[in-house]
Amino acid sequence: MVRLLGRYGSWAARRPSGPRTPRARGRARPLHEHRAHAPHVPSSGRRRVPTRVRRDRPGVLRSRLGSVAGQVFLLQVVVVVLLVVAAVVALLLQVRHDTSTEARNRSLAVAETFANAPGTRQALSAPDPTAVLQPRAEAARRAAHVDFVVVMNTDGIRYTHPRPDRIGKKFVGTIAPALAGRPVTEEINGTIGRLVQAVVPVETPGGRVVGLVSAGVTTQHIGGASDRQLPLLLGAAGFGLALATGGTALVSRRLLRQTHGLGPGEMTRMYEHHDAVLHSVREGVIIVGDEGELLLANDEAHRLLGLPEDAERRHVLELGLAPDTAELLASGREATDEVHLVGDRLLVINQRPTALRGGPAGSVATLRDSTELRALSGRAEVARERLSLLYDAGGGIGTTLDVTRTAEELAEVAVPRFADFVSVDLFASVLDGDDPDPAGELRRTALGGIRKDAPLYPVGERIRFIASSPQARSLATGHPVLEPRLAEAPGWLAQDYERSAQIVEYGIHSLITVPVRAGAQLLGVVSFWRYEKPESFDEEELALAEELVARAAVSIDNARRFTREHGMAVTLQRSLLPRRLPEQSALDIAYRYLPAQAGVGGDWFDVLPLSGARVALVVGDVVGHGLHAAATMGRLRTAVHNFSALDLAPDELLGLLDELVGRIDQDEAAEGGSVPIAGATCLYAVYDPVSRRCAVARAGHPPPALVRPDGSVEYLDVPAGPPLGLGGLPFETADLELPEGSRLVLYTDGLVEDRSHDIDVGLELLRSALAQAGTSPEDTCRRVLDARLPARPGDDIALIVARTRALGPDRVAEWEVPFDPAAVSEVRARVTAQLEQWDLDLLGFTTELILSELVTNAIRYGGPPVRVRLLRDRSLICEVSDGSSTSPHLRYAATTDEGGRGLFLVAQLTERWGTRYTPTGKVIWTEQPLP
Repeated sequence: MVRLLGRYGSWAARRPSGPRTPRARGRARPLHEHRAHAPHVPSSGRRRVPTRVRRDRPGVLRSRLGSVAGQVFLLQVVVVVLLVVAAVVALLLQVRHDTSTEARNRSLAVAETFANAPGTRQALSAPDPTAVLQPRAEAARRAAHVDFVVVMNTDGIRYTHPRPDRIGKKFVGTIAPALAGRPVTEEINGTIGRLVQAVVPVETPGGRVVGLVSAGVTTQHIGGASDRQLPLLLGAAGFGLALATGGTALVSRRLLRQTHGLGPGEMTRMYEHHDAVLHSVREGVIIVGDEGELLLANDEAHRLLGLPEDAERRHVLELGLAPDTAELLASGREATDEVHLVGDRLLVINQRPTALRGGPAGSVATLRDSTELRALSGRAEVARERLSLLYDAGGGIGTTLDVTRTAEELAEVAVPRFADFVSVDLFASVLDGDDPDPAGELRRTALGGIRKDAPLYPVGERIRFIASSPQARSLATGHPVLEPRLAEAPGWLAQDYERSAQIVEYGIHSLITVPVRAGAQLLGVVSFWRYEKPESFDEEELALAEELVARAAVSIDNARRFTREHGMAVTLQRSLLPRRLPEQSALDIAYRYLPAQAGVGGDWFDVLPLSGARVALVVGDVVGHGLHAAATMGRLRTAVHNFSALDLAPDELLGLLDELVGRIDQDEAAEGGSVPIAGATCLYAVYDPVSRRCAVARAGHPPPALVRPDGSVEYLDVPAGPPLGLGGLPFETADLELPEGSRLVLYTDGLVEDRSHDIDVGLELLRSALAQAGTSPEDTCRRVLDARLPARPGDDIALIVARTRALGPDRVAEWEVPFDPAAVSEVRARVTAQLEQWDLDLLGFTTELILSELVTNAIRYGGPPVRVRLLRDRSLICEVSDGSSTSPHLRYAATTDEGGRGLFLVAQLTERWGTRYTPTGKVIWTEQPLP
């Protein structure tokens, strides 16, 4: 049977492939069951052998026991075990029988011998039978190897016993037959345990029974023979069992290899389904003998090779196959995925020899029809390339929020993978960020191609397509248009006969136009031109072009919306920033403002002339970008203008500004604003050209830089306050003296911060740029921006460079006034003399009147000390200071009032006037234009 099962494969290979019987067409098993038990069918040139299915250990055991080998092994083990058990049982029974017989015979012989021994009968009639018989009985017991020898009277009372305490007691056992003169043997539970005993009479010569003798052996002593024989028997049985098991295991192992672990039922099903599996596979299978004869061919092989019905047992060279195919099958050589043309089919052939691993000589080959597969593979490759194109379009189009750049990216993605030339035409209003104007002109925004000399409209050309052109039809209907042959498209030729003829002559022969649609709006049209590929565009490519443009349209519309919002924000921001700097003599100023490319921020700056020829410099930055940040920046700039008019110290002004930002934040939160301000930064500096001192305070802003006249650069040590809007901490003012000709540099964080490095690195780079800059503010601004300006600023940049000037002593007059009304006349005299020295005689009368009123008010309503200071700048500045903090008020005096008209006259005679407070009092100042 093993040999028969081992040759199953060759037997199956030689079976004719005739019609299958109904039994062979039985119920088909699932594929996963056939894999473990069906005959081997090579595929794709890779030889496969039946393998056992690996499972967990219990599953492996059940699988093996369910096989033929396992069942044979189990049967033989059971037989050997049963034989050993039977031998042991027989031995035990035989030993028990033999020992029982031996015990009976021994006990009877001992009892009879002792009963008939000389002196036994006489001792029974002695006065003390025990004294005479007990030693004799014990000596006989030990000599005969029995457990007891008991002598008793006819009433069963013992005279002897191995245990003296039992003497005189009743004998346990049957004595009636012995009293009748017959010996008796029995098994009983005696006083010393389970035993075999014999009872014989002691008779007189006349036959009268005068006593009884019993001898016995316990069961623990009669089993000695079995105890000696049983280990030997069990050892021999174990050796036999091991020998039989080993032989059975060897036989079962070989049988397991031959049957591959199959059970009887599985082998039956394997035979039944062999033909069904072989002839139902979709690959052709043929087996060729070592002489080149065809042994087996399944139905698929017959179909693919066109074999005759009687092909089996014929030589493959006689079957009418193609020479290369017949030579391969007849040679038996190994082949892997060789492609052969058989009729109109492309067959992939894999061939392996069957002699491997001890199999029969010959070869097995599998045939697979790859004709349809090649066609499907080609279509799948095209689909994959198109999906790849759309994927790349999703990542490569719309990388910037620039309309023109987005159109160029569309052309770059489509050329040359989809089209040889691509042109993108958008409405001119779209490029400016406005809504498209269907009646307006189109402008060629992007043009890409595999060559640069194509006779298409160039970039920047304004185009109006006629109604019959494919582009106009796409815009009118909102659907793509396919022109497979441009030379035969009269509507397209009529657009521009001369240029159209040049395009056709150039070799461009096919066109697809797709409208750029964003929602309900048409932004323009995209044209795909084919030049190098001879095939025209088809309907599938039309759908691909529509999908490609649809993805690009979203990015173009986003860029358009951003352009519009960015333009509005820039316009708003520039309208809120100073358009020109005010005239002043304290500082020589240059500035730069650059909005961010990604979105307008809230950076701002300002230059504010103050009283006493002083000038205030402001730089600020609102958190965030867009219209909201720009509008908030305008509110803060207006607030700084108003607060600066109060002539406040920098720390006080920042405190008021901090409260304002906090209120704005609260208002945004109360109204449910989606973009709260969350703070701003600001730096406020006031420079006095008379004293050359600069008071600076900052709220979360980078420190100002100072370039001294010798070119050295340092960052001023100004206490860093918290950003505006946080509140809770006071601001501090740093009071510094600046040499004349120094350059004070104020900037926003967009100039020094960058994602690639820390702000400390940016400050050092700014220091290096300032050290290498020229002496003028304009040169400094230019040098700094050339060195620090990024290619695409991510944040606004505001930069102010102010070179300090000094108001010399020859333009300043100052003296102290006694706290006496009579000193007013002396003031008028000194003012007249100073004005004559400055050649300002024309201002003498009005200046005398102004100072008379101001000094009189200071002496009457203020406190000492009173001082007067005249400054000749762009205007004549008069200042009267006193030690009182009470501020005068301008009012209209009634006709009956004696006074109250002094400040009214001052306001009428001066260009500006006002009050500023000092730590020791106040200053009333006026400005008069120079003649």
